[in-house]
Amino acid sequence: METIREPVVEYGVAKFALPGQGESGDHHLVCCNQNGVLIAAIDGIGHGEEAADAAKAAASILKAGVDEPIISLVEECHEKLRATRGVVLSVASIDAAHGMMSWLGVGNVQGVLMRADTKKGNPQETLLLRAGVVGSRLPPLQAIVLPIAKGDTLFFVTDGISRDFADTLSAFGDAQKTAERILERYRIGSDDALALVARLTGIRS
Repeated sequence: METIREPVVEYGVAKFALPGQGESGDHHLVCCNQNGVLIAAIDGIGHGEEAADAAKAAASILKAGVDEPIISLVEECHEKLRATRGVVLSVASIDAAHGMMSWLGVGNVQGVLMRADTKKGNPQETLLLRAGVVGSRLPPLQAIVLPIAKGDTLFFVTDGISRDFADTLSAFGDAQKTAERILERYRIGSDDALALVARLTGIRS
């Protein structure tokens, strides 16, 4: 009997484009792969159309190689974005069957994992960000691997959102409403902004 595969994540996204620019330079990707799902938040350097073009190009590269290891994906983005302004990004690969997540960040797209069961490790894990620009100055890359469980929630925010956003996070609540609340409360207003909230729903316990 064939089992119905449960969606790996429920997610919500809230975005703000700097007035007068027409298009946000901040983009996201949530894309299923063979083992689970690839999630990324991407901030094109600067503002406007050129920043948006760089961010969209990065999203396309990630989507095309969705089953590759995330270090290889970021290296590929670096090579193919050399002619653009470049981007900063954070990316996570969710392995639903094994209950694992690998993630890495280049630049200042913040990442936080909130655990639904605080008895299983730290209640809040923060992504270690490495200084650099994908397409210009790529730092040495190291993916961190964490155990994850059903109900854990991943947050990615670009630098148009204050670092204080992490002070009031919870693993519970509607993902879309949570993303909108983060954007409303913590948006700086002087830059494009994006908040991505992904709750892990299809992880084996």
